[in-house]
Amino acid sequence: MISAARTHPAAARSCVFEVFARRLPDGRRYGVVGGTGRLLDALADFRFGDGELAAVSGFLDDETLAWLADYRFTGDIDGYREGELYFPGSPVLTVRAPFADAVVLETLILSILNHDSAIASAAARMVSAAGSRPIIEMGSRRTHERAAVACARAAYLAGVTATSNLEAARSYGVPSAGTAAHAFTLLFTDSNGPDELAAFRAQVERLGTGTTLLVDTYDITRGVAHAIEAAGPELGAVRIDSGDLGILARQVREQLDALGARTTKIVVSGDLDEYAIASLRAEPVDLYGVGTTLVTGSGAPTAGMVYKLVEIDGIPVAKRSSHKESHGGAKAAARIARPTGTVTEEVLYPAGSGGPVTADGHSATLLQTPLVRGGEVVAGLGSLHDARDHLRRALVTLPWEGLGLSHGEPAIPTRYAF
Repeated sequence: MISAARTHPAAARSCVFEVFARRLPDGRRYGVVGGTGRLLDALADFRFGDGELAAVSGFLDDETLAWLADYRFTGDIDGYREGELYFPGSPVLTVRAPFADAVVLETLILSILNHDSAIASAAARMVSAAGSRPIIEMGSRRTHERAAVACARAAYLAGVTATSNLEAARSYGVPSAGTAAHAFTLLFTDSNGPDELAAFRAQVERLGTGTTLLVDTYDITRGVAHAIEAAGPELGAVRIDSGDLGILARQVREQLDALGARTTKIVVSGDLDEYAIASLRAEPVDLYGVGTTLVTGSGAPTAGMVYKLVEIDGIPVAKRSSHKESHGGAKAAARIARPTGTVTEEVLYPAGSGGPVTADGHSATLLQTPLVRGGEVVAGLGSLHDARDHLRRALVTLPWEGLGLSHGEPAIPTRYAF
């Protein structure tokens, strides 16, 4: 596209591209913007070196190769801040630049925002279902090795307490946590058979009584007894990774209390999703370990966002394909809230206009913020921890039914005011 456009003055025309999702994944009531920080970091390093140019030299002309060699994004980008909620049609990102400069960013932008927003949206539902109980992200072995780090970051953004992925801890400061696996317990087997008690004693000796012991390798009742024998009643936690977690959690709690280990926590894991977490709400569970469903978006591995040209030299343009229509013209967005703080709708209006008019004590919060100006990332955009705090506050503004796990319409409607 760039090569063809550069044979005509059209390649230099001023364009506006928007990132938005036409709809939310089936059954979802809101989405969470994730990956903005990663995108801005990637944009700063988006270059075409000798290796990249060699890969495309077989089908691109010399003039386009020279253009790519000198490529530096010099346009402007506005967008929803990371951790913001989004709904169908929300202009999550707006890119202003000449056509060639902007269109080359499509895959970079969509691959990051679609992945991280999907993970953050799924994780936010799990955190809401868990209430005040912490969640550890444990899904690194269920996804691509690079995606695992991004998943841990997005999950932490959404309120997950910690991750087992140490690269995410190193790169992004996500708190790390984890437990031993069944392999460790199985290791303590000799000609006399398995020795679960020896395994637990070895773990406690090295890691202290605050550690978490995995008690379901063999018989769970005997495992709990061995755990307390090895660590005493001050044991930090036991983990259950299989079986009917609700029934087992009740049995284990009764056994721990009878053994005097009333402060020992119960960690459960094993194919948990937001629905399973919600079903355990009444059970004596203290912490959840979530893996596969979290890093695969809990059934929605992509946010379904698209990157569409909406304006050329100030002239609105729009796609008219059936079921893939777009609304032309650059847009701004505001979220309307009652005096109580509960949001009622999201309003999209022409960028540069005065914005929506509110009445009856309602307020309007503008959603887009400058992210890049003249190719440079705007200073002071906030950290991952700031985005996490913003999402926590944003979720409180939703109507109560918008936080439910049942199927339904988006938590608030999107209205086009033009």
